[in-house]
Amino acid sequence: MKILTFSSLYPSSARQRHGVFVENRLRHLIDHSSVEAQVVSPVPWFPSRHPCFGEYAQMAATPREDERHGIHVHHPRYLLLPKVGMGMAPRSMAMASLGLLRRLREKFPFQLIDAHYFYPDGVAAITLGKRLGVPVVITARGTDLNLIPQHPRPRRLIQWAASEAAGMITVCQALKDVLVDLDVPAGRVQVLRNGVDLSIFRPPEGREALRQALGIDRPCLLSVGHLITRKGHDLVIRALQALPDMMLAIAGDGPEEGALRELVVSLGLTERVRFLGALPHAGLKDWYGAADCLVLASSREGWANVLLESMACGTPVVATRVWGTPEVVAVDDAGRLAERTPVSLAAEVRALLASPPSRTATRAYAEGFSWDATSQGQKALFERVLAEQAA
Repeated sequence: MKILTFSSLYPSSARQRHGVFVENRLRHLIDHSSVEAQVVSPVPWFPSRHPCFGEYAQMAATPREDERHGIHVHHPRYLLLPKVGMGMAPRSMAMASLGLLRRLREKFPFQLIDAHYFYPDGVAAITLGKRLGVPVVITARGTDLNLIPQHPRPRRLIQWAASEAAGMITVCQALKDVLVDLDVPAGRVQVLRNGVDLSIFRPPEGREALRQALGIDRPCLLSVGHLITRKGHDLVIRALQALPDMMLAIAGDGPEEGALRELVVSLGLTERVRFLGALPHAGLKDWYGAADCLVLASSREGWANVLLESMACGTPVVATRVWGTPEVVAVDDAGRLAERTPVSLAAEVRALLASPPSRTATRAYAEGFSWDATSQGQKALFERVLAEQAA
């Protein structure tokens, strides 16, 4: 089976952590089945790589072609005007990619387009599939359904793409419920949750020595994610005020870093908060394993991979009760759910650490979320779509 994965959410040498969850699912599908794949990951065009432009400079630095873990990745450029480009994005993305897909198909005769993120990527993929006569399966991942359909035109285009898709996947039941509310028949949507790489994320050997090496000398909370408002790092910082015996490590980078650092100073927490920057997997798993609790205070999440990564390292979590998160934090061994306030977060952290689950039990819970079932379900869906196409 030859598939083309189409998504603007895919890592590159310039953006190593961007959309890594899409890459992980594809890698495990290839490893566990007879599937060949190439990737087309459109990138907004930007003229300068100067660091002062931040994420736009990283987009400009993205190579036109790349190879990651043996998978060939193409990054065509499309026009996207900041702040006003939402309406034009699907068409712009499709038109910028059409010629590339036609040339690719001559050398790599893909049978199916595996699109990730409903808008604009899924809408663009449906347009491309119609032009090329190829079926499209769309995976919904979070903001594409829990935020974007609030805008009338994107909502209509999402409904159109759903009606034309050969198959649909959501990473949690909560996102499937959104599609059903958009008048998509429930039977056309399959829930395939993200897994966790249990070989990478695992409990550390010599945890106390690791804590000492990382400079952890008290109960340690960990907050992981892009430093943007919806991730709620500021709420975790404020919660720390009510947890005077604890420290907080924040892993990630992003536009809110300056404001978060100022908040830490204004609250007098500089001695108890550490900014780690964006960490590769190796460094991140060390912090997961050394921490006493991961705290995730997001306002929106489809299926937060950081929760399972932490649990796989033996560390329980406290997370806000939003979207797919209750489907991840479903038992006491996983951790606790909180309301999205500093008071609630602090209370749940205090309760969790007063009577924590064993780290062995937390790891055992995470082991129920390997990638195997996801890969099998994905391949079965693709096979059904191709069989229906051939009939």
